[in-house]
Amino acid sequence: MNDRQAFSFQDMKDDLFGGLTAAIVALPLALAFGVAAGIGPMAGIYGAIAVGFFAAVFGGTRSQVSGPTGPMTIVMAAVVAQYADHLAEAFTIVMLGGLMQIGFGLLKLGRYIIYTPVMVVSGFMSGIGIIIILIQILPFFGMDSLGNPLAAVLAWPSIMFGMELDAVIVGAISLGIMIVWRGRPGIVAPPPLVALVVGTLAGLFLFQKAPVLGDIPTGLPALVTPFLSLPDFPEMVQPAFILAVLGSIDSLLTSLVADQITRTKHDSNRELIGQGIGNFAAGLVGGLPGAGATMRTVINVRAGGRSPVSGAFHAIILLALVLGLAPLAEPIPKAVLAGILIKVGWDIIDWGFVKRIARVPLQDAAIMLVTLLLTVFVDLITAVAVGVIMSGFVAARRVEEVEIGGISHADGEGGLNNYRLKEKERHEILAADGAIALFRFSGMLSYASARELSRVAGSAVANHVLIYDFSVVRMIDLSAAMAIEELIKAEQGGRKTVLLVMPQGDALATLETLGVVKTVSETCKFPSVEAALQVATKLVQQNK
Repeated sequence: MNDRQAFSFQDMKDDLFGGLTAAIVALPLALAFGVAAGIGPMAGIYGAIAVGFFAAVFGGTRSQVSGPTGPMTIVMAAVVAQYADHLAEAFTIVMLGGLMQIGFGLLKLGRYIIYTPVMVVSGFMSGIGIIIILIQILPFFGMDSLGNPLAAVLAWPSIMFGMELDAVIVGAISLGIMIVWRGRPGIVAPPPLVALVVGTLAGLFLFQKAPVLGDIPTGLPALVTPFLSLPDFPEMVQPAFILAVLGSIDSLLTSLVADQITRTKHDSNRELIGQGIGNFAAGLVGGLPGAGATMRTVINVRAGGRSPVSGAFHAIILLALVLGLAPLAEPIPKAVLAGILIKVGWDIIDWGFVKRIARVPLQDAAIMLVTLLLTVFVDLITAVAVGVIMSGFVAARRVEEVEIGGISHADGEGGLNNYRLKEKERHEILAADGAIALFRFSGMLSYASARELSRVAGSAVANHVLIYDFSVVRMIDLSAAMAIEELIKAEQGGRKTVLLVMPQGDALATLETLGVVKTVSETCKFPSVEAALQVATKLVQQNK
């Protein structure tokens, strides 16, 4: 069923129930994320409404529910800390991030963003989970939150003197419910909602000294006027880019989860456009930026949601609640939200990778740990950049080993080295008594193996006639093509005759476009190894 097909009554009912269930889960999380970002609980609600509605309507994942997430909240908290005196700039950064996401979608970059190596994704997601836990420890004990994880850890010794016991108790109640409220009860009443209600009631009637959210503005938000100045623009681009990339990765990973559950296929580029519109709208109303939310999406699907109607309806429910919600949210203890977020942070950590870290290759484990540490103690963009670069080097090394291993060699002195030859070809090479060397290149040749290409294929020192067989090469990139040209010229400079068995398709087109095949005469190019060997044998006999 596509978006234009009419819904049956049952479809509509399922979508509305899915949206209602997702809204119930989203409410406490949005409040908690807004507080954690330092811009107030209603900013989390406004973000959930804006991103949730527009990403559902314009996005490319039918059953996805979007809104504030842990990773986006952590980045926004850093932005708010930097622009605390001028929040219009902070929300302008959110709008810029949304515009970048729209640009990603229009440029059709969706399929490439999810190629981020799993070690890097695991590292920065786990790092974000750890950051959430670290910065929520102080509010859990009834103290003021510090947005920087290192500053929060350094402030832990003050807990012994500044903690509020009532806050600890309601925080523990909240955290305990998040941990144990599972199974069928968790389906009927989601853990975050139960933790919010029970923890707040405990604070209202039993543990009244726990610090609460306090005054919260009511009604619809005022629109934020975008603030841009040329001197500050370069500084604003970096956090906007982080929000855009992180939100895109987070959303598309959630889209893959939704596809797996619903047996559908999302449109990644359209999804980025929808997320970008949603985040631009969130910045415009002073809301928290968001992305596709895995937990809310799964809950929506399990409750029956199968179309964009469910995601949009979840946002409409939150909008309806906004008009009368604020007074109800004022008595919520901050420690209750801290307890909810500590469990959220714990769940964000990639425990599946962590449990396997002793069994994965050392290079992959190192990439994950470096990305994690940089995420926690430096910043996300540095962490992801370093992680991707490290992954590229490791991948290149592995590709090099495969490509170099695909070069086989046969001559009369060094043996046949796994080179599959016909009996006649074998006889001709052995009869040449070391004067002919035959190298077969297979698979693909890329930048990864270009540096080693000359060393491996140029090892035939004593041979006079060299046959380079490219007939089974599927792909040759620019670096490898240039290395092949240098190899041929070096052997020709050593007074050796080079014969080429030509590749086909794209590999041949690359060599022809770059002029590599012009380094040998037409009489030295052959369609098969057999034809090249016949000429090589004649040349050897002429030189005797």
